[in-house]
Amino acid sequence: MVDSPTADNPSEPDISHVNPAAREEWFGHPRQLARLFTTEAMERFGYYGMRALLTLYLAQHFLFSDRTTTGLYGGFTALVYLTPLIGGLLADRFLGSKRSVKFGAILMSLGYLTLCFGGAPAKPFAMIDGQRYEVVQEGRGEGIKQYVVDQGQNLLIRGNDDKSVSLLAPDGHEARKIAVGGFDPQGERNPMSVALLLVGLALVVIGNGFFKPNISTMVGTLYADGDRRRDAGFTIFYMGINLGSLFSQILCPLLAVGMGSWGGLGWWAGFALAALGMMVSWALIQFDGGKLDGVGDRPAGAPANRDMVIYAAAVLAIPVAYFLFTNLMSYVKPEEGSGILGYIATLPIMGKIMFGTFLISVPGIMIWSFLKGSRAEFQMMLAAMILITFNTVFWTLFEQAGSSLTLFADRNTDLSVFGLFSISAGQTQFFNAAFIVLLAPLFSIMWNGMARRGIEPTIPVKFGIALMGVGAGFLFLVWGATFAGPDFKVGLWWLAGLYLIHSIAELCISPVGLSMITKLSIARIVGMMMGVWFLSIAVAQYVAGLVAQVASVETVGGQVTNLAVSLNTYVGVFWKIGLFAIVIGALLLALAWPLKKLMHGVK
Repeated sequence: MVDSPTADNPSEPDISHVNPAAREEWFGHPRQLARLFTTEAMERFGYYGMRALLTLYLAQHFLFSDRTTTGLYGGFTALVYLTPLIGGLLADRFLGSKRSVKFGAILMSLGYLTLCFGGAPAKPFAMIDGQRYEVVQEGRGEGIKQYVVDQGQNLLIRGNDDKSVSLLAPDGHEARKIAVGGFDPQGERNPMSVALLLVGLALVVIGNGFFKPNISTMVGTLYADGDRRRDAGFTIFYMGINLGSLFSQILCPLLAVGMGSWGGLGWWAGFALAALGMMVSWALIQFDGGKLDGVGDRPAGAPANRDMVIYAAAVLAIPVAYFLFTNLMSYVKPEEGSGILGYIATLPIMGKIMFGTFLISVPGIMIWSFLKGSRAEFQMMLAAMILITFNTVFWTLFEQAGSSLTLFADRNTDLSVFGLFSISAGQTQFFNAAFIVLLAPLFSIMWNGMARRGIEPTIPVKFGIALMGVGAGFLFLVWGATFAGPDFKVGLWWLAGLYLIHSIAELCISPVGLSMITKLSIARIVGMMMGVWFLSIAVAQYVAGLVAQVASVETVGGQVTNLAVSLNTYVGVFWKIGLFAIVIGALLLALAWPLKKLMHGVK
């Protein structure tokens, strides 16, 4: 325990007004951080376990095209980060953070359970020049082959370098060549299974809206203004996020698709484990044994009779999210030459919501800050908004992990570990979590040590380093692709190297970003600003889906038809976005000094 000096006599401890239990610490931080750390770790166990499966589940179980898979994944993750804008506001005004977190945990648990009911896998078929043909598959794993059934004969499907498709007879000769655009692989899906998929995703995004911003807000309330432990506390909290995701990204894919020669129990088992983790998170916050008394309670003066109305409105929002997903899946690209207006007009409703909300909320909050806040508060809010904008760029590129990088791991990565055993593509996402768990304590020590010496980089500098780091990670993988063998596959350790560089970049922006919001925001709207922070990530997630769609390749029955084309496509996209990130990071470093002025000493 530590003594807290009184205002009247700083040299003497205040023994008359401080509850000694309130001063108990956990590794030098408020003791409540331990409970919030564990609660968030288990919630992230559920979310990241599900996320490790989702892209592959959409592509391999439902046989959606790459464009639909990455678009739906991007839309889902975008809503996951958009709904906190509303959840943070409702907590600030009515529910309080603790009630919001509990309700969100219940909805997310139900969402993961709903995903368990995926039904039978979709049946592949192909439309060739407007005529439907049955597609059959033989083999498994890397040896799987797809055939078009034509008049009782199985013709092997081979994708060509020019993106045309050849159908090969049993003796190997080309029986038929199909021009680019003439071969349309599809899947016959159970409508009820698709409906349950979308309902499950809707439950997750709405529940996360209540949970995500408010657990972080509760952490922020543990520290008084000016407490230099805040950054370190958020870094520890962020390590909890990755500690939970580390184990789930190994275990959920293991149960779902297996490892090596073991084929796993099925997709349902991976989602069921995610649901179990979410239930544990709810239990930790529901049965806290008084450890969180006074933390995240209902705001003073807030009416208690609005709770049931809010809960009912949340349930009624499920069909809304369902509709947004179906609208996203039916999106058709605008015709060539439509221009920017044509592009905006044909955007899915979700895209219009994402960009519209961001473009309205950011200037709206700035106008409010100008009218209601002091000059210094307005400047600090301006700095926060500028950093939030750069944050959007970072997460657009970083969040390729769950979409294009996962598909790259499945198709163009040798997943063998020292030749001893192989991991699944979904399990490659554990690299990021493992590096965060290993490096987060070191970063916490490093930031504290640099702060004591007065040499800690400012928040804008950290953001700039992060942006350049995420670009460097992609360029590292592009370099590794030059060593790909005749099977057009990159060694697993090149992908691990990308995640190492990205993890270092992440530690420079994400925990620091959460802390930055609580320090730069006007106190009355800190929950809303936390929502805006997640809104910027929501926009990034949606744009990340668009970027991943650029890397789409032709698949039949969930399998790539030409690995050389696949590798070249991914490398081309990664090269471009890597260079873009480095340029944007350098720009932010150039703006670091004027931003420091606007921040009025916030570090």
